[in-house]
Amino acid sequence: MKAALQLAIEQAFQQARQAMQEQRSTDAFQWLERAHILTQRQPLLHARSHWLMLTLGWQIGDYREVAGQLPRIVAALLLSKIWVPIGNTGRSRISAFKPMPISQELQRLLQGGEQ
Repeated sequence: MKAALQLAIEQAFQQARQAMQEQRSTDAFQWLERAHILTQRQPLLHARSHWLMLTLGWQIGDYREVAGQLPRIVAALLLSKIWVPIGNTGRSRISAFKPMPISQELQRLLQGGEQ
């Protein structure tokens, strides 16, 4: 993994954890969505983004988010190397099959981070 991509992933997870600890759920979800997009092709990190979304959903009492993350964790572990809906933010309120636009910044990180 390229250094810039790895750093961006680590930063997204760190910022999400900090926002979760400070009970800033909107910020935490934004960082987790960023981490999700950046890790979609890496099964363990991809599943980690979903696990943290599940954890945050539990923390704020959003049981729809919790329930929606359970199958996404399994799918991330099993399917990330085969197929992912590029750009999908990973939230339960978005179809798990819907591709979404990716910002230019994230596109540059992903293109530079291909193995």
